[in-house]
Amino acid sequence: MLGRVSATADDVRPWWRLRDTPVPGGVPDLARALLWTELAIVLLLSLGRSAVYSIVSIVSALTAPGPLSSQAANLNNSLAPDRPWLDLTYQLLRIGFALVPVALAAYLLVRSGSRLKDVWARDGGWSTWRDWGRGAWLAAGVGSVGVVFYLATFALGTNLTVVAQSLPGQWWQVPVLVLAAVEAAVVEEYIVLGFVIVRLRQLGFGDTAAIGLAALLRGSYHLYQGLGGFVGNLAMGLLFGWLFRRWGRVMPFVVAHTLLDVGAFVGYAALAGRVSWLPTL
Repeated sequence: MLGRVSATADDVRPWWRLRDTPVPGGVPDLARALLWTELAIVLLLSLGRSAVYSIVSIVSALTAPGPLSSQAANLNNSLAPDRPWLDLTYQLLRIGFALVPVALAAYLLVRSGSRLKDVWARDGGWSTWRDWGRGAWLAAGVGSVGVVFYLATFALGTNLTVVAQSLPGQWWQVPVLVLAAVEAAVVEEYIVLGFVIVRLRQLGFGDTAAIGLAALLRGSYHLYQGLGGFVGNLAMGLLFGWLFRRWGRVMPFVVAHTLLDVGAFVGYAALAGRVSWLPTL
């Protein structure tokens, strides 16, 4: 029929199946090996490395005398005590270099022929008001449940005391905590959702398996906080993975994660030692 445009492969391709996605059932061994190698390199430079250290940390905590609640899990420490300008320099360098694996993940996706918008910002541009709205309500729901869950697991003795920040009370304390929250959100969401799940789907894993493995990764690098940190982040990973499968956009989860961490970091700085319900050492 005149004026009718026939559908192309790109028009009917599922959002997760990019131009470089092997045909199901026919993944070449070399292509599969390269995809696994990419996953390993990115993770060993970032969250996989954190997971290994986290496992060692929880083993250390479990074998130490006393309950887990009597031990601390420190999130934002001073890197140069009594030298505030040097401390600030170290903090900014740490935050900046931590973002490099995200750039590597983006490069590998583009290098393999993928378009980042296909998997990181489907159905729109890089930043929309809907992303911010979704992220805000997601943070409100997850945050309220998370606080209750943390206090419950702490009371049961299955979680360490989370010291969200121990930076000196300098003028840059809150800005650095906000930047640290943004860094954690960008690294975790773009790598776990925007790279790990995408590559697992391209390797032939189903939605459930890919989301489950990514959630398990998310829980594993929070094991240093205790059983509560693992279970809570595993559950959050399952929720984020399911919603990412539906939305196909990473930004709502970056927004949610940033708000959650800003609330935790800055909130701890403001409330620690001033309210009775917040555990401190």
